[in-house]
Amino acid sequence: MMEEEKECKDVVTQLTAVRNALDRTAALLVSKNLEKCIRDEKNRGEDSEDLIKEAVNLLVKSR
Repeated sequence: MMEEEKECKDVVTQLTAVRNALDRTAALLVSKNLEKCIRDEKNRGEDSEDLIKEAVNLLVKSR
């Protein structure tokens, strides 16, 4: 878009849309992975509370 000399606001709008899409994708991947980890720990009879706290802390730091 920049090479095509599009308006700055159009470039920023597109970049914002891409960033939001990546954020949603990352959140989906993390949530699915967390669900699997929690299920695995419960199946092994382990407490998943520490895993949940750690995951929440990582998510907060990533924003």
